Amino acid sequence: MRESPVVSIATLTLNPCLDVSYEFPSLVRDEKVRANHTRFDPGGNGINVGRALKQLDAPATNCCILAGEIGELVARLVGNQLDNLVAVRMSGETRINCTILEENPRTQYEVDGVGPAVAPAVLDQVTDRFLAGAQGGFGVLTGSLPAGVPETVYADLVERLRQRDVLAIVDTKGPMLASAIEHGPYLIKPNRYELERHCGHPLPKREDVVEEARRLQRKGVTYVCVSLGGEGAVLVGPENAHHATAPHVQIRSTVGAGDSLVGGLVAAFAQGRDIAAALRLGIACGSGTAQHPGTSLFTREDIERLETQVTVKLLDA
Repeated sequence: MRESPVVSIATLTLNPCLDVSYEFPSLVRDEKVRANHTRFDPGGNGINVGRALKQLDAPATNCCILAGEIGELVARLVGNQLDNLVAVRMSGETRINCTILEENPRTQYEVDGVGPAVAPAVLDQVTDRFLAGAQGGFGVLTGSLPAGVPETVYADLVERLRQRDVLAIVDTKGPMLASAIEHGPYLIKPNRYELERHCGHPLPKREDVVEEARRLQRKGVTYVCVSLGGEGAVLVGPENAHHATAPHVQIRSTVGAGDSLVGGLVAAFAQGRDIAAALRLGIACGSGTAQHPGTSLFTREDIERLETQVTVKLLDA
């Protein structure tokens, strides 16, 4: 791993969770089945990005809202998986998300719980701490929103980050993505489906994805990374676009793979790597996570092995 970046990085998780994953040989309707494996992890997209950054020697301030006993369990599970957890407490109970992995046939089910509504005062506290932690560096905005938080919150924060000369990283979808784009984030990371929903038409070819990314750049976005599932990902920058093909791994779970990709991109940019190297690291991180069960993320050993297996190709100049 490279030397830690000197710039600040902060992540924001407004809707964290306790991630519970179960592995079953097979599910049988109306019958009780025993899990082969059960795992508990601190969850939420921003927390996952922070966990990835920790593995990449890119320290971050990770801001979130935690509620009740489940929230306290999430904080304990964080342990040494994050460099710095900044949690604002509130009443209620943090939500529980469940991932069920069936081995035969190979199937993954995901169930997302519902957490408490967030009061404006709590939202103000956590966003103020996030803005302070991101000062002079990168601010990562990712994930769903709890009740009580307006859909424009990411757009508002992108603008506040921009006014502070902080580079905003946005990984969300739907109206939240659309409103954030209007304020010129540094990087967005939709998948192909999310980008198609945003632009309103299919993007069947890689060239179509790049063309749509260029359109978003004309609206003020600096980098557009689009994940393409089994086809890898494209990263479109101000000067050129690159495509990366993921290494072949046995996929055990896709939970956290996108967050790992974001973490790899942010760490690479913070460490001064170029666009091709950033995409290579991001894809290695996502692939590394996909080969682990449940909500586990990649390891340092995964990156050392997989990064050299990622093929990056220049698409244009």
